[in-house]
Amino acid sequence: MFQNFRRPAGPLWPLLCTFSWQELRHHPWRNAAAVVSVMLGVALAFSVHLINASALDEFSQAVRSVGGQPDLELRPANPQQGVPLDLWGRLQQDPDVALASPVLELSTYALPADAGGKRVLLRVVGIDTLQVAAVAPDLLPRPLASDDTTDADGAAPDRLAFFAPDTVFLNPMARQQLQGNTVRLQMGLQLRTVRVAGSVAAGGGPLAVMDIAAVQDLFGVGERISRLDLRLRAGANRQAVQQRLQNAADWPQGLSLREPGDAVSRISNLSRAYRVNLTVLALVALFTGGFLVYSVLALSVSRRSQQFALLAVLGLTGAQRLRLVVLEAAALGVLGSALGLALGTGLAALALRLLGGDLGGGYFSGAAPALQWSPVAAVIFGALGTTAALLGAWGPARLAQQLPPAQTLKGLGHAHTRSHATRWGLALMGAGGVLALLPPVWDMPLAAYLSVAALLLGGILSLPAAVGVVLDRIAPMFARRLLPLLAVERARRVRESAAVAVSGVVAALSLAVALTVMVASFRGSVMDWLDQVLPADLYLRTAGSGSATETAFLDPAFVAQAAALPGVARATTQRTLSVSLSATQPPVALISRPLRDPQSGNLNLPLVGDVRTVPAGHIAIYVSEAMVDLYGAQLGQPFPALQRAFMPNKAVAQAGNAGVAPFFVAGIWRDYARQTGAITLDQADFARLSQDTRVNDMAFWLDDGTDAGALQARMRALADQLANTPAGEAGELLEFSSAREIRTISLKIFDRSFAVTYWLQAVAIGIGLFGVAASFSAQVLARRKEFGLLVHLGLTRQQILRVVALEGAAWTSMGALAGVALGLAVAVVLVHVVNPQSFHWTMELALPWARLAALAGAVVLAGTATAWLAGRAAAGRDAVMAVKEDW
Repeated sequence: MFQNFRRPAGPLWPLLCTFSWQELRHHPWRNAAAVVSVMLGVALAFSVHLINASALDEFSQAVRSVGGQPDLELRPANPQQGVPLDLWGRLQQDPDVALASPVLELSTYALPADAGGKRVLLRVVGIDTLQVAAVAPDLLPRPLASDDTTDADGAAPDRLAFFAPDTVFLNPMARQQLQGNTVRLQMGLQLRTVRVAGSVAAGGGPLAVMDIAAVQDLFGVGERISRLDLRLRAGANRQAVQQRLQNAADWPQGLSLREPGDAVSRISNLSRAYRVNLTVLALVALFTGGFLVYSVLALSVSRRSQQFALLAVLGLTGAQRLRLVVLEAAALGVLGSALGLALGTGLAALALRLLGGDLGGGYFSGAAPALQWSPVAAVIFGALGTTAALLGAWGPARLAQQLPPAQTLKGLGHAHTRSHATRWGLALMGAGGVLALLPPVWDMPLAAYLSVAALLLGGILSLPAAVGVVLDRIAPMFARRLLPLLAVERARRVRESAAVAVSGVVAALSLAVALTVMVASFRGSVMDWLDQVLPADLYLRTAGSGSATETAFLDPAFVAQAAALPGVARATTQRTLSVSLSATQPPVALISRPLRDPQSGNLNLPLVGDVRTVPAGHIAIYVSEAMVDLYGAQLGQPFPALQRAFMPNKAVAQAGNAGVAPFFVAGIWRDYARQTGAITLDQADFARLSQDTRVNDMAFWLDDGTDAGALQARMRALADQLANTPAGEAGELLEFSSAREIRTISLKIFDRSFAVTYWLQAVAIGIGLFGVAASFSAQVLARRKEFGLLVHLGLTRQQILRVVALEGAAWTSMGALAGVALGLAVAVVLVHVVNPQSFHWTMELALPWARLAALAGAVVLAGTATAWLAGRAAAGRDAVMAVKEDW
């Protein structure tokens, strides 16, 4: 009889759009689950991109403003040694060099003239004002106008004040934080007052510009030069000049000639792992949204199967039915993506205003960049959201395409086989295990990310078979209990529908479990590490930032007298410097400290693995895990990259030490404080090589009964006495902390760094629970005829509700078990592969069973409650009437 029907004349797109619109309009709540999931995934990923892009743009502008636009930069590996003056003179005479501008860079702490002000980390740049305009015009000093400030006699400021000693010019950020006409700069335990004579246009963090000779005198660094900015003559080939100079036989060791802009690329590379990880986690939320789209549309196609069959009888081909479902998915994806882009823009603007641009990672600390909205990025992330929805709709669309019209119209359904899906799922999980073993690509764990996706997708494809195996095992347990038997048997017989319903929650719960385990493992490892690196009772430092260790230090006289104060059992010291080992990598921390405990003789480092015996004539160094990945340091092997940082300077050469013994990697230690790498060597070796006896940190072990507060007061008074300053001036430069306080602050920083991860975890759970509610509501409401039949067979409404609730509990329990299992597998990849490849440190796997049980319990409870509430609406009086529709 169906042969007499013909395809409707005219184009079908209006008809298909009408069908799609009616479906979306009549089921807003169910479709809202898919829209919200896509929206949140796009919003999180787009906001992370905008925040980091804005922060990088602000940082690059500040670097260009301060560094200018030279053709080449000459920098030493060890900033303490600087650029040789004879090399500066030689470069000025080079035929290819038009200008060689010297720069001296230091970081120190500044206080406003008024007592009681807060210390501000200030970058001090010494320049040659006669040359800087041609290289870095934003550093050119601008004297204050006569109406801004005047001298005591009312005269206008001298325009030649830049050449006067103890005179600084501040950029806008420094001017905002350091009010007044004078500023005090820290040098050791002394504060030296300088006059603010004007401003500079350079952006970025607090910055002060001085004459280079004034900086050298003020901080006592002799004739040191931090770098040379080279401007080449017209027509000179930059790469050719760079190679010619560096390949010269008399080129000094430990100097690198590089192109400008390396600072931007280095900070971009440093923060890249953090940015990529956040973006991938946000995209996993979008991945979860794709499964919710699949769940919603699969249920929709199943519910409308007879409508699709009727359309097929009326002439709609299988390909056109597929387009109909894809069109609905595209509408959901486009709407969710548009809302996600708007929400992501708002989240990014709010985060930049309240938190700055570091997202908790600390890479752009202090920066408050303006939002840099990118239409290209918006198109890309919007397309990702729409693509996720279309991929999620492909399975239901194929189901609609393959429906047999006659069989479906008779109510016989459509037999499906999932054997291929199960085999694909097992294959994907196997591939995920293999991908997890691969090395990083472009210093990023790309294979590990693919491993996570393969594990999640493979686990969800294998879900129907796993549900069937479990339910087959437990079904005999309820053979004599009617209501549980009905629930288990139905869940067992319609395992495909069960898998569709819980696929979204499995994906969401897997992500939540993986993030929970990863954060718990990292936090536990950090706590254990802090216990090892903080053995003393009291800690003293003068510099909270590693960049200010050269100016904020403790001199030997204070160190000796502080260690001899009553109540101090013993004290140790530490010196920290930044050393550049590569032009493409950020500087590493060089830490000088006593390496062995004086009582036990054991190494006081959180070592990873064995310790090697140091050959005769070598100097033992202990490198962090990051040094192995970034610089190729190998246990039990020499490390020549550090040699150039200790090339003999004039003082060492005059002392007769014309060479440096080879450095030998005797051990590898775990360091969660420095992502770029750290090298530790014994204090005696460092003092012999560098002739540097200054100290940045001290650790004190106190006698029993010692009042820590009183001891701190005595040390502050000692600082005032040795510095010969008014009471409290030098003492206020000392920062004291107990091991407990440092531990508390460190964990707060840790929690702030993972704040976005916590939000991603909460979003994943919210998406999953929303998907459970939508899926179960759709399924239960579509079963009104079934409930009516059960009423005719004698079941009460309360019994039907119990059956429905038990079904929901059975389905979500299976989903919770699968989600926890998949989440643990993903967590292993995150802990043992993604983190070491991204941040170059290892950690121990920790399983917070209580929190995992709470997550799984919340899913089961939400699914059960949702099924029960939906059953109340479906098992009413209209359910009985629905049975008559077939009579």
